[in-house]
Amino acid sequence: MFRKKSVKLEVDDRGEDITHTVGDQDIVAQETEGQLAIDVYQTPDEIVVESTIAGVKGDDIDVDVTSERVTIRGERSREEVIQDGDYYYQECFWGKFSRSVILPQEIDPDEATSVLKNGVLTIRLPKLHRDKSRKVKVKES
Repeated sequence: MFRKKSVKLEVDDRGEDITHTVGDQDIVAQETEGQLAIDVYQTPDEIVVESTIAGVKGDDIDVDVTSERVTIRGERSREEVIQDGDYYYQECFWGKFSRSVILPQEIDPDEATSVLKNGVLTIRLPKLHRDKSRKVKVKES
């Protein structure tokens, strides 16, 4: 469901720079972030993005849509702290996650919808059906 990726942070939550210089090298704080697995498919009228996001409330998911891109961000929090040495297996991802995808066709972001049902996020993005060319009548003056 998630792949871990390393994200270099250059500012903290307050917007302050957290890059530190040691000798000639800059050291930037690093945080692990999960990358969502997604399915993207089309119907005649829309592009649909689906992702399984178990253990997260809809209010904790941010979906940002432009005419060319969709970005999903959120965080899955663990209620209890478990020490690393106490795990037999640790395959579930806890923490921040995100995924951005460039869409194969222009969509109408104002009409986009998203629903979280039974741990599956479904984002529906209506396609813009613009003709690439059109006939223009020539008038005589």
